[in-house]
Parts: sequence; C-alpha cells; structure tokens
Amino acid sequence: MMINMTLYLDILTRIGIDICAGRYAPGQVIPPEPVLGAQLGVSRIVIREAIKGLVSKGMVETRRRTGTVVLDHARWSLLDPQIMTWRAEATGVDLPLANDIMELRRIVEPAAARLAADRASDAERKALRAAYEAMANAVTGNGDYVAADLAFHDIIIRACANPLVTQLQGVISTVLRIGFERVAETPGGPERSLPLHREVCEAIEKRNGLKAERAVLALIDQAESDLRELLRARRWLNAPQPIALPATERAQPAHAGRASTKSNTKTTSKSREKTHEGTNSP
Repeated sequence: MMINMTLYLDILTRIGIDICAGRYAPGQVIPPEPVLGAQLGVSRIVIREAIKGLVSKGMVETRRRTGTVVLDHARWSLLDPQIMTWRAEATGVDLPLANDIMELRRIVEPAAARLAADRASDAERKALRAAYEAMANAVTGNGDYVAADLAFHDIIIRACANPLVTQLQGVISTVLRIGFERVAETPGGPERSLPLHREVCEAIEKRNGLKAERAVLALIDQAESDLRELLRARRWLNAPQPIALPATERAQPAHAGRASTKSNTKTTSKSREKTHEGTNSP
C-alpha cells in the first residue's frame, strides 16, 4: 500500500524532533503504533513506516516483547542531514552543537579551499565570484544572504574535486545552513563576514592555495565568534533578570540611615565643641 510521502515525512520529522528534544530519552520505549497514531492523527501504517525510517538512522530499534526503544546518541547517524536539522530545531543551536559545527568546518573547509584554488575550473571561479556578488547585494538589502553564502561554500566544496569530500556535500551544506541562519541573526554579522569572503574568493581566483586556506580559517573564526556572541545573548535574555528598583527604593536600609544620622550628629556635636573651645580660648 502506498502512503502519502508528505504525511510520512511530517510524522518522521515530528517523532525525530521529539527524540532529539529528549521527550523520548535513550533507553525509553516510545508509545506503540496505535497510541502514536491516535496522538498524531494518522494511521498505523504511517507510524510503522516512520519508525522504519528512524531505525535506518540508528535512532531507535524494535525489540520483541519490548517495543520501539530509543538508542543512545552515539549510535545515531549524526551526519544525517535530517538528524542535524532535527537537533537544531529541537533544542536550538546550543554550545555543544555549535562546537561540533565549527570543528567540522575547520576539518573540511580550509583544505577544500586550498584544493579549490588549484583545481577549480574557470566556470567555477566565475560562479564563486557571482555568489560573492550576490552576498554583497544581499548586505545592502537586495537578496537572500544565507542562500548566497551557502552557494559560495557549495562551489568551493565542488571545486576541490575530491569525490569523497563532495560526497559530504549534503552534510556540509546542512551544517553551514544551521550556522549561517544563526549568524545572520547577529547584528552586523553579514557585514563583518563579507570582506572575509572576498579574501577567499580572490585567493581562489589567483590560485593561491595557502592564502585561500588562511582566509577560510579567518572566516570560520569570525563565524564562531558571532555564533558564541549570539548564544551568550540568548542565555542572558532567557535567564531571570534582577528587578530594577526605582531610585527611591535603592536608598540605604532604614537602620543604615539611622546609623548614618547618628554619625552625622556626633560629628556635628564635636564640631560645635571645637568651635566653642575656640571661642573661649585666649
């Protein structure tokens, strides 16, 4: 029996996000097909196919007499673009995920840029320049900066002409999209990254592999700085903030005020005594 693929993908995504969000923890048995079907408003067949999809991603396994059990994160296909997207949607880009993203970028992109500087075709160099120009236009409000940024980095991965690296294109594109969408939210983020992209573009155009590699590293450093700043800001905004008291309520406590008054009274009395002594002296 054929199932509606749109419905299947929707249910697969919903259960996948629930698992990534920890609603179903590792070792926990998720509800049986009839219960999940009733909760999500779909047939058991759709649920069954969605579970098969999660099994293929290493997220769950079905056990006789037990049911469908969520597996430990270490067994998940973490490079699966859907799982990476679900993790970001379930919990947002937290610090551990941000670190994973930046480490993967540092492992792959600098070497890919170095190879692209040597191996890119004329057409690929022109496409890289066009992607950079699209980014520059987007900064001024004419276009989609994230889409242009993704195209820029996709061209570099393809131009490195390593079939094993290009096999990772989907994974890398997902990693980049997750990071770029967050960095684009940082005030001034695209404006700061644009000159760094220009340096990468020019180095590849001039076939300078070492310069391209260094420029990409500088670009990743800036992206990581922007992402960490965004995460810090979000943690601050989500944290309980101290209540700002009115100026009149920020005065010293009453007992401190009395102590201060007594001190001032003593000081005034001493001053008067000194003045009196000065008046009576010859």
